[in-house]
Amino acid sequence: MPAISPLTGDPIKRADAERLAGVLKAFADPARLRLLSLIQSAPEGEASVSDLTAALNLSQPTVSHHLRILTEAGLLERDKRGVWAYYRLVPAAIAQIADLLTPPRKRATKKAR
Repeated sequence: MPAISPLTGDPIKRADAERLAGVLKAFADPARLRLLSLIQSAPEGEASVSDLTAALNLSQPTVSHHLRILTEAGLLERDKRGVWAYYRLVPAAIAQIADLLTPPRKRATKKAR
């Protein structure tokens, strides 16, 4: 992730902008947003493809495709256990994106609380 927010007034480097855009593209899909929400709210904070397929009313290959995109973007971690793969959020990645998109004045107010 880029170290400089595009909202700070400092120019963001091309490579950083491309990386951030890739992560934001991963977010920019309703099914992926729901997946992140479902995984985060799961009792153990993790879920398997089979747990998520019924909740989204999507096919297993479609859910797996979305999970792969979120994992490649660094938003999810994948843990293979036998034949099952379990996914969980990477809280630091989510927090970093939120921080990058928070204007500096708001960020300072938030940290002061």
